[in-house]
Amino acid sequence: MMVSTQPLFKHAYGKYAIGAYNINNAEQIMGLFKGNLDSKAPFIIQISKGARSYTDKRLLEAMIRAADEIFPEAVFSVHLDHGDEKSCMDCIASGFYNSVMIDASGEPYEKNIEITRRIVEAAHKKGMAVEAELGTLGGVEEHVSVSEADAHLTDPEQAADFIKRSGCDSLACAFGTSHGAYKFAGGQGLHFDVITDIQRRVPKFPLVMHGSSSVPQDEVQRINAAGGKMKGAKGVDEAQISKAATMGVTKVNIDTDGRLVWCRVHRESFRDNPENFDLRPPGKIFMVEYAKYIAHKNIVLGSAGQLDAVRKAI
Repeated sequence: MMVSTQPLFKHAYGKYAIGAYNINNAEQIMGLFKGNLDSKAPFIIQISKGARSYTDKRLLEAMIRAADEIFPEAVFSVHLDHGDEKSCMDCIASGFYNSVMIDASGEPYEKNIEITRRIVEAAHKKGMAVEAELGTLGGVEEHVSVSEADAHLTDPEQAADFIKRSGCDSLACAFGTSHGAYKFAGGQGLHFDVITDIQRRVPKFPLVMHGSSSVPQDEVQRINAAGGKMKGAKGVDEAQISKAATMGVTKVNIDTDGRLVWCRVHRESFRDNPENFDLRPPGKIFMVEYAKYIAHKNIVLGSAGQLDAVRKAI
């Protein structure tokens, strides 16, 4: 059942976070739904600009509609991840999405507000929610590429002003994470003081954390053992993610970890079965492994076991 993000955020606030998972193909979609149902968690399907053009946005949307029929007990939202003004307007016009993210964080502050406000006005007319971004995460993910020198944390005072003037429904903030598999060089972590300060200024307002993959070292080691070269890959400590989920961070974006599962499964499959030329055997393994990964992440986020309560609340 597709629902708006707003009731999900209202139910989760201060207790747990909703997992927002990026998908690109049928195998990910099947594993995603199975993993969330196995762990009894509500979730958000994220579609990026890259995913919309990987095959065709209509094919991806059709697969999600089919999954909704196959798994009628699931409760989820569909969200555009890191959209620009053009892609946001396209998704708003389509009527398929429950929410869109307008990422104008690379623009000057006033321009960010101006662009976000236009998207908010268009989306709200269609009953859709809008996520905006303030502050800049470093790292690389699809079309997002920001050097660490250009990354900066969200200013709490500015965040309160931005929310008021833009009218956004949730705000992606920079707390110290970054995109991709190479987030930290040492022992860095989340800036919980920034989260606390923002929530003090805008209580009960849903915050979003991007770049939240933990980059499990066992996955990295298995990838490297099967011919990969991922030296120095490091992500966010899961204990820190769990803590943020109780502090008003109601949506946590996770993409890289899922790609690592895909990479590990396929590298090991072709290493161990060099005679195989069929895409389905590794695909079947991936769906099972991806479902396990999703269920684990929902335990970390605290969303596991919340499905029945969410159904009653919405």
